[in-house]
Amino acid sequence: METRISTKGQIVIPSPLRRKLGIRAGDPLEANIKSGSIVLTPRKRKPLKAKIITDPVTGLPALTAGKSAPVLTSEAIYEILSNFP
Repeated sequence: METRISTKGQIVIPSPLRRKLGIRAGDPLEANIKSGSIVLTPRKRKPLKAKIITDPVTGLPALTAGKSAPVLTSEAIYEILSNFP
């Protein structure tokens, strides 16, 4: 995948890569140079705390991890469940 550097020195990490690594806006990345390449490594962040709320539309209990929680795609849910014991 190709990306470009902006005039401010910023780059955009393509969304498929961000989703695969679970990187969200504001997440810290460690930047290093290895063998003439720039290597960005996500730092570990605090795990999200989930809680049960009442869905405002259905009135049923629902699980939430807050507004900053990553969006789960069907593919991500399938992968999670395929590794479930």
